[in-house]
Amino acid sequence: MTTIRIISIVIIMLALAYSAITYAANKKVERQKYRLVKTMYGIEIRFYPKAIMATVTSKGDTYRGNSNSHFRTLAGYIFGGNKTSEKISMTAPVHMERDSAGNTMSFVMPSQYDINKLPQPNDNDISLHYSQEGYYAVLKFGGFANEHKIHTKIDELKSTIEKLGLKNLSGYSYLGYNAPWDIIGRENEIIVQIAYSE
Repeated sequence: MTTIRIISIVIIMLALAYSAITYAANKKVERQKYRLVKTMYGIEIRFYPKAIMATVTSKGDTYRGNSNSHFRTLAGYIFGGNKTSEKISMTAPVHMERDSAGNTMSFVMPSQYDINKLPQPNDNDISLHYSQEGYYAVLKFGGFANEHKIHTKIDELKSTIEKLGLKNLSGYSYLGYNAPWDIIGRENEIIVQIAYSE
């Protein structure tokens, strides 16, 4: 066995071990609360209560176009870039949306916070607000998500919603649950608010 081959195998083994560790760590991160209402035709219907979101918006017509700068801005806020220098725990998922105003990224704030007790961001580009409570249709998928894959999954969810005779009440959002360097166990979702009653 050549030296290059041995080194390659060692690198792959280390990458897989690191991914397994981060996958286990991700499972311990607080996730946005919801209640599963129904599973059908490969999608889930969920009820989401309102949650506090920290959001940044900039010009752009893609979901992931400004994701690096948005992430740095929001990470700066939760890592102490706020009026009280308080560190706030990371949660999952990260929300990404786009509309005529541009594209946005939102972090969900930990559930123990009240919006009036959250420290104010140092960065004026960050807004704190509540998410929209209601019923949402959700399509889950794995692997790495690029712009093409996101749009393919949006079309898939849109088609399923139409078949079920459901009406969407918002634009489609992409939700990511993993750090960029995670290799295994990647979780992604496309989500849209719908008119639904139990």
